[in-house]
Amino acid sequence: MENDNKYIAVEGYPFIGIALVLTLLMVFLQWWIPFVIFLILTGFVVFFFRNPRRQGPADPNILVSPADGKVIAIEDIGDSHFLQGPTRRISIFLSIFNVHMNWIPFSGTILNIIYSPGKYFMAYHPKASTENEQNAVILEMEGGGQMAFVQIAGWVARRIVCYLKEGQGVLRGQLMGLIRFGSRVDIYLPPFADILVQPGMRVTGGETPLARLKK
Repeated sequence: MENDNKYIAVEGYPFIGIALVLTLLMVFLQWWIPFVIFLILTGFVVFFFRNPRRQGPADPNILVSPADGKVIAIEDIGDSHFLQGPTRRISIFLSIFNVHMNWIPFSGTILNIIYSPGKYFMAYHPKASTENEQNAVILEMEGGGQMAFVQIAGWVARRIVCYLKEGQGVLRGQLMGLIRFGSRVDIYLPPFADILVQPGMRVTGGETPLARLKK
């Protein structure tokens, strides 16, 4: 994938380029206050599209967080849009200051990818899970069982990027996409998953254990 060995996501290059050109234009015009503003803006855009290296736990039964952010809800629900039967949903909110790359939470095979246009509620709003624009990935987990992880656009975020294809084999910790500017990720787990986080916890994508699969 294009971003595997890059420390800045390639999707950020156009935004960084535009901000940099505007910064240099302010220098040419000798508009020093706008120069400082655009210089800060350029630094923020670079910061936003950073793509850090991550190292997950050694235990192969651990499911890791697909995103940086804060756990805002853990809920037991019935049939979801993505999985049949009892399901547990973990919701993670990403602020504009979080890394916005997304990682595969568990190894397996991509069964389905479902994109749904929608609204743009604030990402921490309960309706965001069902009504916002989103991209859902259904995964047949290595060893059996299914899970889903869903990229959800927020009020600011208006662009979801997913690198995956149906039928593709994936590994835990592999890059799977990103969401531009403030957003949310929901993870739907089978009932045999032992949840390891609580609401209010900060998590690191590709590293923090969210759950342990027990059968």
